[in-house]
Amino acid sequence: MLTGKRILLIIGGGIAAYKSLDLIRRLRERGAAVTPVLTRAGGEFVTPLSVSALAEEKVHSDLFDLTDEAEMGHIQLSRVADLVVVAPATADLMAKMAQGHADDLASTLLLATDTPVLIAPAMNVRMWDHPATRRNLATLRGDGVRVSGPNEGGMACGEFGPGRMSEPLEIVAAIEAALATGPLSGRRVLVTSGPTHEPIDPVRYIANRSSGAQGTAIAAALRDLGAEVIFVTGPASVPPPPGVTVRRVETAAQMLAEVQAGLPADAAVFAAAVADWRVENAGTSKMKKVEGRLPTLSFAENPDILATVSKMGAGRPGLVVGFAAETDDVIAHATAKRARKGCDWIVANDVSPATGIMGGSENAVTLITADGAESWPRMAKDAVARQLAERIAAALGAG
Repeated sequence: MLTGKRILLIIGGGIAAYKSLDLIRRLRERGAAVTPVLTRAGGEFVTPLSVSALAEEKVHSDLFDLTDEAEMGHIQLSRVADLVVVAPATADLMAKMAQGHADDLASTLLLATDTPVLIAPAMNVRMWDHPATRRNLATLRGDGVRVSGPNEGGMACGEFGPGRMSEPLEIVAAIEAALATGPLSGRRVLVTSGPTHEPIDPVRYIANRSSGAQGTAIAAALRDLGAEVIFVTGPASVPPPPGVTVRRVETAAQMLAEVQAGLPADAAVFAAAVADWRVENAGTSKMKKVEGRLPTLSFAENPDILATVSKMGAGRPGLVVGFAAETDDVIAHATAKRARKGCDWIVANDVSPATGIMGGSENAVTLITADGAESWPRMAKDAVARQLAERIAAALGAG
């Protein structure tokens, strides 16, 4: 898929820069040519010799290289690539990109390019969570920059959380998705998936019976049509698809926060089985069983993510799709839900135990729009996802 493609790879400063060496190798294996740009900080972690040996191309690092700049090299470099990839994208590089700074070769290339850009952030968890970084990320997404990761895990600094750079094969999948041609190329779609877990105490929780299989299939189908997919998932048993930006959450409140952080988007598909209630008096330590006594749980309503996005006004996605998992009067309940939530479409299904749909490999859905209800035959969840993705592409194209 990458044969004949040229990738301009900007390597930022950070311990994750070592992964860029494997990324170059993986891209070359798939037929891509890689033109490397090594920042001054990146050169503290990987050497120009190792980068050049793997890329089999000259490493560029100096904005004022007299040989290159006699031919306006920084402009040429920024224009000949099919995709500009920044990996690792440090907090500093992201800030420069968001604010339009151009004080070295990498930032100048990024400001001068009219080529699509993909970043793979990598930084300390506190830096990732800092309001300035979140603002810069929102600005970059608004400018059309694609994002891969970051992942959650242990870091070189000893802390744990989101901030680890995506693995090389994950970045390769994101590059393939970015270069894919299809009806959704250049579109951003947000997808929620899986259940939410609402804690009762540190070891118990309330959840829905959702594997995340349908949401995962929808994300993959949208990706295959060329969309940039922001995938917000609860603790599902089905792993996220490659080539999408994954945001993992536990609770409904966390899911809403990540959905809002993932906007703007051209469309949003809310396939997650979000718990309607949370325990208001959740314990901070394990509740002990007392003979003859039952614990008293006080419940509160969770935020309504679908209604919040459907009715947000400015910044609302052009197409908002909700799901309705029902056990009786499916079409009537789903039609009423569409009107109540304010979304454009509802995908309704019967999840009665006898259907085997919840957690199974097949689904039978009815698509409810302003034009009425359209029932689809029972089919594999992957097939449902492809059909829904094609309908979304057609709707966005018509707009």
